[in-house]
Amino acid sequence: MADVITLLIVDDHPVVRDGLRGMFQSDPCFEVLGEAADGVEAVALTERLDPDVVLMDLRMPGGNGVDAIAELTRRGARSRVLVLTTYDTDSDTLPAIEAGATGYLLKDAPRDELFTAVRAAAQGRTVLSPAVASRLVSAVRAPATTPGNEALSAREREVLVLVAKGTSNREIARELFISEATVKTHLTHIYAKLDAKDRAAAVAVAYTRKILS
Repeated sequence: MADVITLLIVDDHPVVRDGLRGMFQSDPCFEVLGEAADGVEAVALTERLDPDVVLMDLRMPGGNGVDAIAELTRRGARSRVLVLTTYDTDSDTLPAIEAGATGYLLKDAPRDELFTAVRAAAQGRTVLSPAVASRLVSAVRAPATTPGNEALSAREREVLVLVAKGTSNREIARELFISEATVKTHLTHIYAKLDAKDRAAAVAVAYTRKILS
């Protein structure tokens, strides 16, 4: 790794990207190579610019962060991905880490903590905000669940509520700012957790178990 750590900033909000760029450009130890507004652009720019670290937001219209992380992992990208987001729910943290993220920080992290995290991520070391670390420990310590009786994540419940309203996968994707592929992944997990074979069965089981009301 070179002395100067190179970065790609991925966030759908230009104000956030400007703020992060300004922050990192104020320190000669970092160089911002580029910015992306969604996950699809992030994958393309990571391949072209080969940054040491990708600062990745998660919920972005046009391509979410988890899908982008999974695609970078699949392609064997050298860059480390440090998630920097507002969300610390199980439905955000676990899929991001499972997809291959090196670290996970919240946007309220102080500047020094963020700089330290980027340096650690560039070295391949795992970095987690205290809130996220606590969630992961809880998940590991949680008692094993039996097939068909596993609790739904917050995002899976959101998807199921929309399914119960007759919403199509494309409409769900648009409403939740995720891809259709991610919707299908959530549905697969929902079917497994509820031991249901299709959408109608999943909704029926959810009403029976009072997951939906």
